[in-house]
Amino acid sequence: MNTLRIAVGSARRPKVMAVEEAAVLFAPCFGSDTVCEVQGYEVESGVSHTPASRHELMQGARQRAEALREKLGRDGAVAQFFVGVEGGLDAVVENGMRRVFLESWAYVSDGQRGHFGCSGSIELPLVLANRVLVEGVELAAAIDEFAGAVGIRDGQGAWGVLSRNLISRQDSFRVATIAAFAPFFNEALYRSAATAAE
Repeated sequence: MNTLRIAVGSARRPKVMAVEEAAVLFAPCFGSDTVCEVQGYEVESGVSHTPASRHELMQGARQRAEALREKLGRDGAVAQFFVGVEGGLDAVVENGMRRVFLESWAYVSDGQRGHFGCSGSIELPLVLANRVLVEGVELAAAIDEFAGAVGIRDGQGAWGVLSRNLISRQDSFRVATIAAFAPFFNEALYRSAATAAE
């Protein structure tokens, strides 16, 4: 049996569960006898509590994975892959109007190379976006206020509230993680594409 140890730069349940779900799907791509062991660890992202741009989201995901690799190296722990996941906002101007989207990003590294993946986007109501971007309220607190609930971040997340639970926070991180792992589990295709481009 081939065991892949995957370390996640967060101990939050939706993030770790998302990587576990993704790993079940892509494990056979590494070989029919491959099983994945996923473990979450708390590390800092180095970005604001609610990243407010695609650049900051990507930076946070990468920095989580890199901080995790350093932490495990110091602790003598072993992992084949280091995963950083980050959720936040990206604002764009379209047809003269500012639109703000919730996105989930993942960065996966094997210690030598790394790749990003994104979940897609869901548009925020302007009042919710302003609460976060203009008033500086953390998205987790703002979505709790908006939905009249507590602890949404650790359940369906803003994704679930906005999509009426058709897409959960965990779903969004699962898609981002699969996308970021693709260059590793579909390495032959990525390598031939790179060779063809030379």
